Amino acid sequence: MPRTENAPDRKLRILHVLRAPVGGLFRHVVDLAREQIARGHAVGLVTDSLTGGERAVQILADLEPSLALGIWRFPMPRPPHILDFPTAIRVALHARALRADVMHGHGSKGGVYARLPAFLPGFGSPIRAYTPHGGSFHFRSGSYMTAERLLAARTDIFLFESAYVAGQFDERVGRTKSLVRIVRNGLNPAEFAPRKAAPDTADFLFIGELCAAKGIDTLIDAMALLSSRVPRPRLMLVGAGRDEAKFVAQATQRGVSRDITFAGAMPASEAFRLGRILVVPSRAESLPYIVLEAAAAQVPMIATDVGGIAEIFGPYRNRLILRDSSPILAAAMQAALEKNPRERDQEAAALAAFVRTQFTIEDMADAVLAGYADAIAKRRHGGAPRASFALPS
Repeated sequence: MPRTENAPDRKLRILHVLRAPVGGLFRHVVDLAREQIARGHAVGLVTDSLTGGERAVQILADLEPSLALGIWRFPMPRPPHILDFPTAIRVALHARALRADVMHGHGSKGGVYARLPAFLPGFGSPIRAYTPHGGSFHFRSGSYMTAERLLAARTDIFLFESAYVAGQFDERVGRTKSLVRIVRNGLNPAEFAPRKAAPDTADFLFIGELCAAKGIDTLIDAMALLSSRVPRPRLMLVGAGRDEAKFVAQATQRGVSRDITFAGAMPASEAFRLGRILVVPSRAESLPYIVLEAAAAQVPMIATDVGGIAEIFGPYRNRLILRDSSPILAAAMQAALEKNPRERDQEAAALAAFVRTQFTIEDMADAVLAGYADAIAKRRHGGAPRASFALPS
């Protein structure tokens, strides 16, 4: 992607609004904030205070000294809640006190808090940007799409992280008169280095949230099938989540508990040393960082063809498999084990070379800032949503 020339002429005051400071969404926000700060913009964060644990506390503590607009944390419920509207007003008052030029909502809840107050007179001054990160588009509930349709009328620019989610928006919400940009997640140059597997490492590795959407039940069933064909295959599950107890019970029921280790959460860069082949059996994704990070680290990978994963694999998307099929997954795992290690490494290196040309943090930040500039220009030329007012000069 060529470097854009459409960056804002003036320095902006940017407030990022998200709920949980965990996972790929949080990484995206932190990376984007750091790049925006490096370009001279004033940045602040609004996020939940009850999730993220010690790791989020440490990341935010490291970032806070460079945040000119500070960090505001308070409890945010995950499901839709009657208090969402007054909370959104509180966030809007906070943005007004900070004289924010941009309110950038991330994920479903962040998108609500950033955009809902724009329906009220006097709260329309900042431009409203929205990045779903999958969010409500992973659900089939009509209520989520009703909310998205309503809030779209007060969104200056959509910054979709994958063409997949942009297509889901068109299909399930409808065409919008707002600006639309596809801005894919990016990696640091330092991340493009082959990882070195630890001695006596597991055959397979999963990294992510332990929840149904990640397809871990299919992976455990595939392990049961594989164990009848291959002597003692081993799987390392790295992560934490609400469904962990259910997966532990499933592994016991399927007779593979001794071959599966639940290792807890840790940074991906550490986890990559714990397994030879990464398995991504997801049912739903947007543009997952774990796939990008594994590709950059040249970790051999088995992944399902869901969401934006095919955009990451690009010319190698024919390697992806169908989701929700334990026989297909078991066959792919067996084939990967039996493949010549040199051939596995060559395939991983080829994917890394492609990802290096398409997914950089610098391009990501440039494209987001160019999107803000386009939205500001459109607002000033009379293209604002009806309830919004012109930006201060």
